[in-house]
Amino acid sequence: MHTSVNLAADYPVLNIFWTTCLIFLWILWFMLLFRILADLFRDDALSGWAKAGWAVFVVFLPFLGVFVYLIARGKGMGQREMTEAKQRDAEFRSYVRDAAATGPSAPTAADGLATLAELHNSGKLTDAEYERAKAKILG
Repeated sequence: MHTSVNLAADYPVLNIFWTTCLIFLWILWFMLLFRILADLFRDDALSGWAKAGWAVFVVFLPFLGVFVYLIARGKGMGQREMTEAKQRDAEFRSYVRDAAATGPSAPTAADGLATLAELHNSGKLTDAEYERAKAKILG
């Protein structure tokens, strides 16, 4: 005797919604845990022993450890992240300025006038051609 089981009928829509919420909260919890561990190890103000203590607290008592960490050091997390973001932005802007300064630059009007003067002095341009080109560059 072979009976077929319809799994969709055994798992109502509200159960699917509840399972989806639990999975979302589980993923959110791990994201928060990893963010706290990253903040912990990026902080230069803490000693190695303090980092080890916080890490043990957060890993072995995760709910209590995360909540205590957020209460005790939550404001500093935001400030450290903001400081790091400003530092990265300043480094990026400095890199762009350096790259723009060393890269090929567009010829300026002064460069064009200097080239025209050289051509005129060498006799390759007549006075009329020189004046037209000069007016074109300046105008």
